[in-house]
Amino acid sequence: MQVIFKPILSEKMTALTDKQNRVAFVVNKAANKLEIKRAVEAMYSVTVKNVNTMVYQGDAKSRYTKAGVISGRTASFKKAIVTLAEGDSIDFFSNI
Repeated sequence: MQVIFKPILSEKMTALTDKQNRVAFVVNKAANKLEIKRAVEAMYSVTVKNVNTMVYQGDAKSRYTKAGVISGRTASFKKAIVTLAEGDSIDFFSNI
């Protein structure tokens, strides 16, 4: 089972990383906090202090087309905010 899908790179998360040394990931819905902690520590060679998780429901979307109104939902996902220990950091742009 793949635990971590991708990091969340937004302005809000960049500010949170700079101030509180936290990073966010989109994770598997079935993964618990211990599995997320182990996966982040193994993948990025850092020490994880705390993990907070939240499940987002998909938003209802609709649009108007020639064929009429098309309605649907965006995908739901689970987000994990990981607090790193002092002195540790993750550089997502190191290999660009």
